[in-house]
Amino acid sequence: MTDPDTDTDSDADAHPRIEPSTRILLHDLATRRDRDEWIVGRMATRTFVALPTAGARAVELLGAGLSVARTAELLRAETGEEFEITDFVRDLAALGFVARIGDRPVPDGEPPRASLPWLRPRQARFALHPALPVFVGALLVAAVVALIRRPELLPGYRDLLWSPHGSLVLVSGAAAGWALVLAHEWAHLITARAAGVPGRIRLGTRLQFLVMQTDISGIELAPRRHRLTAYLAGIALNLSVAATLVLTLALTDTGPDTGTTTTQRLLSAALLLALLPLPFQLMVFTRTDLYFVLQDLTGCRNLYGDGLAYARYVFRRALRPLRPGRVSGPGDPSTRLPPHERRAVRLYSVVLVVGTVACLTFMATVTLPVDVTLLVRAVRGLGPEHGLAGNADSAAVLITLGGINVLWAVTRWRNRRSALRSEDR
Repeated sequence: MTDPDTDTDSDADAHPRIEPSTRILLHDLATRRDRDEWIVGRMATRTFVALPTAGARAVELLGAGLSVARTAELLRAETGEEFEITDFVRDLAALGFVARIGDRPVPDGEPPRASLPWLRPRQARFALHPALPVFVGALLVAAVVALIRRPELLPGYRDLLWSPHGSLVLVSGAAAGWALVLAHEWAHLITARAAGVPGRIRLGTRLQFLVMQTDISGIELAPRRHRLTAYLAGIALNLSVAATLVLTLALTDTGPDTGTTTTQRLLSAALLLALLPLPFQLMVFTRTDLYFVLQDLTGCRNLYGDGLAYARYVFRRALRPLRPGRVSGPGDPSTRLPPHERRAVRLYSVVLVVGTVACLTFMATVTLPVDVTLLVRAVRGLGPEHGLAGNADSAAVLITLGGINVLWAVTRWRNRRSALRSEDR
């Protein structure tokens, strides 16, 4: 049984009373001006918020040790407007920005874990060196020149079939593909760490795709060059690997008369695996790397969320004539956005809807039937009558293809449950 007195004290500690004379202690916060707003955040918890100039000024005054009443007085003198600083302090505390209110500490949650915690910003500093993009650019130019001179080096889908054993091709392709995916995410993580952002790599889903993603929340506080470098680091890694493989093939391939060695077939397969993820980056409706570049360049706070909200509004409005007795929902959510964001959000909502419908249609008509066919064949290929090689081939297909689909479902369920728990808090 719980002691009622203990509950009361706990509530008082969690929600200290705020008087006009109350002073607060803020956690270590970082700020950056962005157009007409200020990005304010706490790197330890990866929590960030956009505030108007008056809000950023209130944070500055409260952080300097001024009381609630004195902060409100100075803001009124500077802007000519009244501000509810008491409510503002409560909002800051809910965000985890406040360490103490008066003499009462504010409970603090456990900070999210970072991937590669041993990696320090000074150790990753090379990722933001201005010479690195020049080196990558020179590598790409050299690879393009090699392909112009030797266009036969450009791989085709047959290069993936480097072995007559399908299971060997499937397993090696999956291993090499996931190794490249991990390297891609490490590029994001290392670049963000160089900018002082912890970062965390984890599995996620984008529509029907199982992806590995890196949370680099906090990069919003970095200069634009650092932000764009962090967003594009993964693509640069893939292109660098592909360029290196092209140059290696150009140096080792002596011509069609000598035939193709197993090593060269493997290099061509690896080259294709390095290039295959790049078209996916154009699918900005799934929040790829290029999506974050687009969001940054357009100055939008939440391009995906606002685009989805606008698409839902347009859909409800289109259905309104079919449901005359139904009460209309909320109005156009894009009207609350600044003009430059409003235009970008409305255009993006079209890309979001068209791209999502196309992706799901492709899954239903192509991907799903192929997966089911391969899995059914693999199940039928099991049994003593198929021999050791046949059973091994079927088992490899079941483990690789079936495992990926099971992992997608588990990841989707786990992330959805985490999102619901966050909403409940």
